[in-house]
Parts: sequence; structure tokens; C-alpha cells
Amino acid sequence: MGVLRGSLLLIAIALAACSPDAPTPQYHANDDPRLLSEWGQLGIAGGELRLADGVVPYDLNTPLFTDYALKLRSIWMPAGLQAGYREGDTLDFPVGTVITKTFYYPLADTPGMVAAGDGHSLTNADGSLDLSRVQLIETRILVHRENGWAAIPYRWNEDQTEAVLHRYGDIVPLQMISADGGQIDFTYVMPDANQCASCHAPDSNTRAIAPIGPKPRHLNRDFDYPDGTRNQLEYLTEIGYLNGTPASAQAPRNADWEDVTAPLEARARAYLDANCSHCHSPVGPADTSGLDLEPNVPHGPAAGFCKPPVAAGAGTGDRPFDIFPGRPDDSILLFRLDNIHPDQMMPEIGRSTIHAEGVALIREWIESLPGDCG
Repeated sequence: MGVLRGSLLLIAIALAACSPDAPTPQYHANDDPRLLSEWGQLGIAGGELRLADGVVPYDLNTPLFTDYALKLRSIWMPAGLQAGYREGDTLDFPVGTVITKTFYYPLADTPGMVAAGDGHSLTNADGSLDLSRVQLIETRILVHRENGWAAIPYRWNEDQTEAVLHRYGDIVPLQMISADGGQIDFTYVMPDANQCASCHAPDSNTRAIAPIGPKPRHLNRDFDYPDGTRNQLEYLTEIGYLNGTPASAQAPRNADWEDVTAPLEARARAYLDANCSHCHSPVGPADTSGLDLEPNVPHGPAAGFCKPPVAAGAGTGDRPFDIFPGRPDDSILLFRLDNIHPDQMMPEIGRSTIHAEGVALIREWIESLPGDCG
């Protein structure tokens, strides 16, 4: 079955290359094209944003919060290449891999305003995105070259017809209708190419850029593909994009932080993993803090429980411990999440708003924790 699906995928790529209207995915080994369309990963046709044949969409169990934006994620590899499965790390993608992430917002009923999204995607059944319903903001490219990964940001134009290379980032004033009907005025900050490394350099020893989302624990979930709903890890294996994959039941899996039927502990740890652990890990850029927010770290000082801050300052909010069980208002972690001051907020970049729902989740979790720091 896997061989057949892989063969069908290659046939689809070949047919797409013969069509003058269909984008043809490209790997640019050295240059950074001025236009996003030159990558051929996605394109505009019939009022829709469509992924090219062979470009596979994916989603995460719990996504990183980015100012309530929606995100369309995709993976493409040249014919014959595969990623290798790695249990606790990002999939081992070969040179030539192109990963895209398009940030956008649903349009609100009020003209000129956008609505709050949940970090996932709002695609049609065939995988396309109806441009009459959304405002495209940016698309970020991660490409694996011989000398490592490169992060390349593209900004969508006002006509929503093309995205243009923006090495130095951009700022986008937005007015958003929140889930409770209120209005939020904020500035969406598109990072420059160098700022991408603030998140996408998860190893402080090498400082090498790498993907952080496509890990088994984030990918191990169902996805509504055009040909039916499948587990993402199994689907990537069947089409020939992934090898060495265990059965999905044996692979790690993070919770969906919005799934109220899941244990509160699992939801909170998944949220902190997605939003914090790319820095707060034993080798991450925040390793000097001594705080490890990966999901399997046991309750204790390493995970922030009753751990005093390494350095005092505005970022502590005069709270005594990173996590004070049962006392969220005395916990530095909650103070930094519930903040937008540059010298106090966490994550340090990537948002201009407070994720009220995420803060409420972490508050509820800390309140539920037993024990004391006395």
C-alpha cells in the first residue's frame, strides 16, 4: 500500500509539472527568490490559495500561539527522498526539504477587521483556502540546504495575489474581534530573517536553525486530507515521505490543549511544550534559566516547581518561584505569560497580545497542583 501511494504521489507531481496553471514545487539550493511563487509550494487560483501537488499539509496537536493567527503548514520533499522518524526530536528531514507556514486571519463581519483564530487552519475539504474569507499576512519558508536550514520570510501584498521577500520583517496594524466579541487593536510583528533563529535555533550549543513543530508528539493526530481522514504519521509513511515510523498508538502524543475531555495536566504540559520548550530545554537558548518545560519532565525544580529564579528583575514580577503549586498569582510562569511588556513577557518574541485562553488554562493547572513551597 505504501509503495502504491508513493507511486501515485510521484505521478501527481509529474502531471502537475506538465500543467501550465499548476505550481511546480522547487528547491532553491542557494538563492532566496524574491517572490514566494518561485518556490512553487502554493499558489493563487480561482480565488483560492492552493498547495501544489506533492505538497502535504499538516497540523499540530497543540500549536504555538501567534496573536490568534491561523496557520496553514506544509511539507515538500524532492522525489525519492524521505524523512527519518526520531522519537523525541523533529523528524530527520533530508536536504531539499521545504516547509512552509502561512499566517492568516479569518475576516470578521465588520469590514476592515479580522477575527481571532486558534492556530490551526481553515481549509476547504480539498485542502484549499477560500481567500474571500481570510486575510493572508505572511508565509515563512524553512528550507534544508547542504549547509543547514535557512529561514526566509515572505509578506503577502494588499491584493492577496503574491508574497514578497521581506528579510527585515514588517509590522501590520490589525483590529481583531475576540472570541467574546470584544475588539483588540494590536500590531502584528513579522520577524526578520535573523529573529527567526530566536525560536528556530533550539540547541544553544550549535545555534543552528531547525524546524521545531514537526515532532512525532505534535504530529501524532488525525488530519482531514482531501482523500479522507488519516493519522498524519501513518499518512506520511504511506506516501513515501517518512520511514521508520512505529504504529501511531506506540508513538508519543501530546494533548490538544483545547480538548476539555483530556486531563488538565496533559493539556497544560502540551501548551507549555508548544509555546516554551523550544527555548526552555536542557540545550535550548534559555538553558541557563534551569527551567525545562518539555512535557515529560517530572514535577520538581527542573520543571519550575518551587524553583526560585536564576536572576531577579522585572521578569519575575516579584514572584518567588517559577511555579508555586496552588498559587498562580505567586508563580513567575503565569506572570510572564500574562504580559506584553518586552522585558517581562514570554515568549520574548512572536506575539503582541496576551493569549487569554492559554493563560486561563495555566492558571487553572497551577491552582490544581498539590503541595507547597514552604
